[in-house]
Amino acid sequence: MADIVDASTYLDRLLAAPRPGSASVLAFYDHRLGVIGQDPRLMLIPLDDHLVHRGDGVFETLKYLGRRLYQIEPHFTRMERSAAAIHLAPPCPWDEVAALTLEVCRAGGADDGMVRVLIGRGPGGFGIDPAECPTPSLTIVAYAFHARPAAAFAKGVTAFRTSVPAKQNYLARIKSIDYLPNVLMKREATERGEDYPVCYDDKGFLAEGATENICIVDAAGRFVVPELTNALTGTTLLRAIELIQGEIEVVFTGIREEDIATAREMFILGTTNDCLSIVRYNGKAVGNGAPGPVSLRLKERLVADIAANGTAF
Repeated sequence: MADIVDASTYLDRLLAAPRPGSASVLAFYDHRLGVIGQDPRLMLIPLDDHLVHRGDGVFETLKYLGRRLYQIEPHFTRMERSAAAIHLAPPCPWDEVAALTLEVCRAGGADDGMVRVLIGRGPGGFGIDPAECPTPSLTIVAYAFHARPAAAFAKGVTAFRTSVPAKQNYLARIKSIDYLPNVLMKREATERGEDYPVCYDDKGFLAEGATENICIVDAAGRFVVPELTNALTGTTLLRAIELIQGEIEVVFTGIREEDIATAREMFILGTTNDCLSIVRYNGKAVGNGAPGPVSLRLKERLVADIAANGTAF
């Protein structure tokens, strides 16, 4: 039987409860309180926030290196678009959300890190009706960035076709909290001993990875981007295209598995790893089985772009 306790005893138990991963938390902000905290034991979201029990919310994850936060405008533009798609707005103006994000990064005290920004429907009940929630929630968390070793980029990674299908078109374009398909994709990759899963839509076209866009350099030497009808348009993907525009032909078109079989390169584009070469797909070598010149160039350009154009804090 569970004890019924007073608030003081409950708080003591709460602070003593295990928090796996808490060592990575640098700083956090809860708009209900209006302050930044640094003790991860106090990093909590109300259970009746519809973000928690309904997945009713949106998020963005940004990276900072050398105390420079990368791609603030593209991330918050996408977040505003995602929020509008589910009829949600933050509890304060968007420019204030961005400013608070920089403050949390600064409070974390680390030169390098990641920051997660979450906007939820807010607390108010355990039903499904958004009308239960009078005020949206805003939570911002800065946490440690564990970069892949340089050897991983020099060697490349593996990928495979996951059994999890791509999301429906209208859901794929919203960066919502509901990442269950993405979680299942990652779980399947771990079980198979593969690095990255790749999902396809119901017409057999490549959609995306669990948390990143997937592109190829085709047999003709073109930088081929999936049409993104069933995938989230990545901020890193769009910036990579800008950074290499004019040096290689870029085309948006459907990619089938047979296109990968003849591709010169296949690579991941995403916030965490910038650009990372896939050298084996479904157990077979991609191209010559080593990271190619386009993916290596993109990685170099993106890292330099963070240093040159990231927002200092």
